[in-house]
Amino acid sequence: MIRMQKNRRFGGAADIAPFARAEADRVRRVHAGMPGYRPTPLAAWDGYAGEKGIAGLFIKDESPRFGLNAFKGLGGSYAIFRMLCRRLGLDPETTTPETLRRDHGPELAGLTFVTTTDGNHGRGVSWAAAYYGCASYVFMPKGSVEARAQAIRDAGNAVVTITDLAYDPCVEYTAALAEEKGWLLVQDTAWEGYEEPPLWIMMGYTTMVYEAAEQLAALGICRPTHIFLQAGVGAMAGAVTAAAANLWGDPLPVIAIAEPEEAACIYESVRRNDGAPHPAEGSGVTVMAGLNCAVPCTIGWEILRTYAASAFACDDGVAEAGMARLARPVGEDRPVVSGESGAVTMGLLDRLLTDPALAAEKAALGLSADSVVLLFSTEGDTDPDNYRRVTEGPQTPA
Repeated sequence: MIRMQKNRRFGGAADIAPFARAEADRVRRVHAGMPGYRPTPLAAWDGYAGEKGIAGLFIKDESPRFGLNAFKGLGGSYAIFRMLCRRLGLDPETTTPETLRRDHGPELAGLTFVTTTDGNHGRGVSWAAAYYGCASYVFMPKGSVEARAQAIRDAGNAVVTITDLAYDPCVEYTAALAEEKGWLLVQDTAWEGYEEPPLWIMMGYTTMVYEAAEQLAALGICRPTHIFLQAGVGAMAGAVTAAAANLWGDPLPVIAIAEPEEAACIYESVRRNDGAPHPAEGSGVTVMAGLNCAVPCTIGWEILRTYAASAFACDDGVAEAGMARLARPVGEDRPVVSGESGAVTMGLLDRLLTDPALAAEKAALGLSADSVVLLFSTEGDTDPDNYRRVTEGPQTPA
């Protein structure tokens, strides 16, 4: 099932200045100072585009990012850098990750970071905290698979616990624990009174957007006409949308948001049509672990309510179809290894382009022979067993 809500676009509140080129260049300077930094690939799916009758499809593959199998290290590493500079009274404009680690080892060793994660954000926090010699604790919501927990441990030095709490109560528990223990909370969603670290995390995501813009330009593509973005709390979707508004804001590409139907807080907020964020109304049961969030990020929602064109609630089959499609393209297109949360936008796009029952939704988005679509595959095979089940099955995507 796919359900669509058009966005009324409540204007006036969103501040997109933190996602402009000058700030993104500062963020990228920090990322370039981290071990293993290199731009992730942009796959040009010319064969698919020709077959489906659009002008182009480009997929930013974040699975190689920092060796972490997901994009989230971009946000966690930048936020931790900024938090450490703040804590130690250092200038983030002149400090580098290497000088921070080299010159302040004893102070860093006494600091502890803590977060709640479905997997990918926690891996980035574990990795970045270990790089700086800090301790970290990571708490995961109920239903998290052990493979994701072990990947967090392997990425750095985090102590990882899978709790019996749903995602949002787990965030509340972690925030209270940080207050009690004097730990540094580095959470990838914002709420009233807690907005600066989430903003830094969101700013960290701009690196992949500006890389994509440069890669598109190198291929002779000035701008995409459409960007499909997956959303959990909406932090990544908000950051990419804000960066796109700075890069290509006149006219802005059509921004389409995809969520699990059982955890669709952005969809629900758009459906309510009052400009306010609203929690999801579903069961919270979905294979899209990275998107299984019921409460919108306040910063992300302000951006999305202003700039997003529409929101879609998608069943798990849409994500799994996207995984299979990305793994087994037709012709010369390069395969992309993408997990459940990374592939839902591919599944959604494919359905819009091929299913006559979605002709009205396709028309509402303006998908046509002139469309150039940009997707972000935000994770690789973060649940290897399920990835094999989905992509090695007998059916080849039509």
